[in-house]
Amino acid sequence: MADHFSEIAHGLADVATGFHRRGWMLGTSGNLSAVVSREPLRLAITRSGVDKGALTPAQVLEVDEAGKVLAGEGKASDETSLHVEIVRKRDAGSVLHTHSVWGTILSEAHASAGGLALEGYEMLKGLAGVRTHEHREWLPVLANTQDYVALVRDIAATLDRHPGAHGLLLAGHGLYTWGRDVMEAKRHVEILEFLFEVRGRLHTAGVRPAGEV
Repeated sequence: MADHFSEIAHGLADVATGFHRRGWMLGTSGNLSAVVSREPLRLAITRSGVDKGALTPAQVLEVDEAGKVLAGEGKASDETSLHVEIVRKRDAGSVLHTHSVWGTILSEAHASAGGLALEGYEMLKGLAGVRTHEHREWLPVLANTQDYVALVRDIAATLDRHPGAHGLLLAGHGLYTWGRDVMEAKRHVEILEFLFEVRGRLHTAGVRPAGEV
């Protein structure tokens, strides 16, 4: 089990380094998790307040389903409960949360519509289960709040309403996405962040994309 956790922690640290280089997890922003075990549920999750550009495996903690730290030093991310809920609802093996410029802009721009539609892009085929560029991906946008009990309820209800969604946005905050493992969740981040930038640049150029709400 120790070797398994170490492998996961090193993988999350590598992901954080790459995301930081892309500008998706600057400073202490964002958090990353992966399932260590299902029964009982145990997560590896990044420690609160650490610079993601210098994240080390030692700064990845093991927590239980209540967010209690079982191994490692420091405080778990304030958003641990959100990771746990997404893991439960989506049977995910990993949950990744980024704070990119384009994700923040689009989350605010589409908050009043309740979500953002992405349609007609070849890159959509990088999302699990998507086989055609004609796919319409709806990313719900939820209001951000520091009341994490309420936010967990909102996320649970949103995931129930949108069972096909591969991610969600918190307004003025960032992207949550997930996958069966860290590599699939990483791919989803890369796909969605690419499309956020495309949509953002089209918007600044005054072009209205297909499916825009």
